[in-house]
Amino acid sequence: MSGAPLLVALTAVPQLPEPSFGAFFSQWSLAPVPTVMTVWVVGLYLLGVAKLRARGDRWPVGRTIAFVGVGMGSFYVATASGLAAYDTTLLSAHMVQHMVLSMVVPLALALGAPVTLALRTLPAAPRRWLLAVLHSRVAAVLSFAPLAFALYVISPWALYFTGWYDASLASTYVHEMMHLHLVLIGALFFWPLMGIDPVPGRVGYPFRVLLTVLTLPFHAFLGVTIMGQTELIGGDHYRALREGPMASWLPDAADDQHLAGGILWGSGDLIGLVFFGVLFAQWVRSSMQEARREDRRLDREEERARARELSPRP
Repeated sequence: MSGAPLLVALTAVPQLPEPSFGAFFSQWSLAPVPTVMTVWVVGLYLLGVAKLRARGDRWPVGRTIAFVGVGMGSFYVATASGLAAYDTTLLSAHMVQHMVLSMVVPLALALGAPVTLALRTLPAAPRRWLLAVLHSRVAAVLSFAPLAFALYVISPWALYFTGWYDASLASTYVHEMMHLHLVLIGALFFWPLMGIDPVPGRVGYPFRVLLTVLTLPFHAFLGVTIMGQTELIGGDHYRALREGPMASWLPDAADDQHLAGGILWGSGDLIGLVFFGVLFAQWVRSSMQEARREDRRLDREEERARARELSPRP
C-alpha cells in the first residue's frame, strides 16, 4: 500500500476505543453542523407550537414528539453520538447511520407536519413565500412520485459504487453534505407518501402502498450486493486503518462490509414494514373519515327530503 492513503486515513480519523455501550456515550461530540441545525430546527418548531397554544389553538402532542423527539432526536444521535464517531472507522456503523438518516428521520419529520405548523403560524409575507414554493414548478417536478422514487433508489448505488463514498471519508465537508443528502432524498420520497402536510406530489393510497412495498426488494438487493462484493468499499481507507493503532480491535474489513450489507438488508426490510404499517393505518383512518363525511351527507339529504315531504303543499 502506498504511504498517502495510510497517512490520510490515520490523520483524518481519531483513535477510538473498541465499540461498546459505554463508548456510545463517551464519544459524543458537539459537532458544529448537526448541533446548530438541530438547535435551530427544534427551536423554530417549538416556537410555532408555543405561538399556536398562546392564541388558544390546539396542536397534537404526538406531532411534536414525532418531529422533535424521534425525528430531530434521531438526526442528532446519528450525526453527533458515539455512532457518528465510528462512521468513518466501521462501514457497519456508517450503515446504521445511513438507515436512520434516510428512513427513520424523514418519516418522523413528515409525521410532525412542520409545513402545516408553519402555514398556521407564519406572518402573512413568509406564508405567501412558502405557498409560492409549494406551488412552484420545481416543487412539482421534484415531488413527482416516480422521479422521487428513482432518486431514492439510485442514490445509495451512486454513493457506494462511485467515488462519492471515498470522497466522504476524505473530506469532512463532503461527509456532512452526505448526511444532509440522505435526509433530503428520504424526505423527498417519503414526505408525500406518509406526511400530513399539504405538499405537492401526493398520490392515492393504493399507489403509496405500491411505492412503499417496492422499497423492500430494493434494500434487499443492494444489501446482498454489498455482502457479495469482493472489492472493498472505501478499501484504501479501511485497509489503512488496520495498519494503525486501532488494528488490535478492528474486525477484518471484508467481514465488516459483509455485516454492513446485512444491516442494510435487514433494517431496510424492518423499517419498510413499519412504513407500511403507518401508511396502512393512515389509509384506514382516511377511509373512516371519508365514510363519516358520506354518512353526514346522506343524513343531510334525508333530512331535506323529509322536510320537503312534511312541508305543506300549495
